Amino acid sequence: MGTPNIMDFVAASMGIAELATLTVALDAKRVLAIRLLQLVIVHQDFAVASMGIVEPETLIAALDAKRALAIRASSSCAGKNFYTRDAFLTALDSYPSFGTTGTSLENYQEIAAFFAHVSHETGVFCYIEEIGGASQNYCDPSSTQYPCVAGQGYYGRGPLQISWNYNYGAAGNSIGFDGLNNPGIVATDVVTSFKTALWFWMNNCHSIMISGQGFGATIRAINGAIECNGGNTAAMQDRVTYYETYCTQFGVSPGNYLTC
Repeated sequence: MGTPNIMDFVAASMGIAELATLTVALDAKRVLAIRLLQLVIVHQDFAVASMGIVEPETLIAALDAKRALAIRASSSCAGKNFYTRDAFLTALDSYPSFGTTGTSLENYQEIAAFFAHVSHETGVFCYIEEIGGASQNYCDPSSTQYPCVAGQGYYGRGPLQISWNYNYGAAGNSIGFDGLNNPGIVATDVVTSFKTALWFWMNNCHSIMISGQGFGATIRAINGAIECNGGNTAAMQDRVTYYETYCTQFGVSPGNYLTC
């Protein structure tokens, strides 16, 4: 039998008794990715339309609570028909080190950490763009390598709400889009959107999660100036709660140093 294609799975492992079957047949990166995307968060609605799944009850019945698909949002969310599992996996092809280069525990913790931040930043795949972001000034004139373009807004967009001209410029150069002249593509092209999040993660957080620094250090890397050292502790704790929840659903310890 040939190697199964993850893209062909409806709700990932539906019809497959044990995920271990996939572990043998698929490369580690996609196994880890799909296991994260099989999580169930029971306290929120599923965005089943964005996944091509018609009945959430069918999904829940078919998959155990640890392994059910997790991209979801309410019908009023802009992200409902934007963020998809396939787009994430396509973007992931450009970042083979994500969730694969640490120990088994560190790999699960990294994936849980990434999606904990994504869940916080997007309201669990609800928001594509920062609320009120267009009215904010995210232009840093000291970044001469990536000068701001008149009429463009560098506010938060995508799974990690990338912001500031220097991030859009650097991400664009790395990924292959004009981040300074067309930052809005992060909110209209879903693969580019996921790639910007993974680009930021791999450059700022990946090494943290595989070196024992703990989840709290990733909060500092993403929004430390606002949330750490007694800043917005509610936002910080929200990230920690998502992380602990995802680690629990993976069946792994979240480790130490969770706050900042």
